[in-house]
Amino acid sequence: MIDRPTTPRITPVDLGAPDVDPELASILEGALTHDGEPLNIFGALGRHPKLLKRFNLLGGFLLNKGLLPPREREIVILRIGWRAQAVYEFGQHTVIGKQVGLSNAEVTAITQDPAQHAWSSDDRALLAMADELAEHDCVSDETWELLSTRWSEPELVELLIVAGFYRLVSGFLNSAGVQLDNGVPGFPS
Repeated sequence: MIDRPTTPRITPVDLGAPDVDPELASILEGALTHDGEPLNIFGALGRHPKLLKRFNLLGGFLLNKGLLPPREREIVILRIGWRAQAVYEFGQHTVIGKQVGLSNAEVTAITQDPAQHAWSSDDRALLAMADELAEHDCVSDETWELLSTRWSEPELVELLIVAGFYRLVSGFLNSAGVQLDNGVPGFPS
């Protein structure tokens, strides 16, 4: 595995700077914040305002308007973040995951062999999907069969897009050296 940067490679946009583009300031003011400041991911993506605007549309849809139940969506996102060793992704979605019903034990279990925890068969299928996509960029027939007994075709489309979107996000976060926001947990010990 390649070592992750320990400092930002892309300096987050400073909204207090006198030369901040008004459109970018407007986009960042509408982004998720921590202590009144945009999350570090949005500050880094703010270096490409047009992309940030479209990133927020897809990411916002997946988090707030999608078909998937939030708990199951977060299982997928957390497992993808873990497999990518994206501590920023895992930390932010630990917070979100707990807000939507994941327990501390489940968040920790997401970082372990699924056989080590009493996951439901549906949850186990989500973890297998995330693992197979992270390793092979394709879901096996066996896992697809398990998923298709629970999820409709539109939900299956969304599951694949959620996993792929957060793989993309994890790669960006890792490569850009986006640092954890203050007070956000990293990986469980």
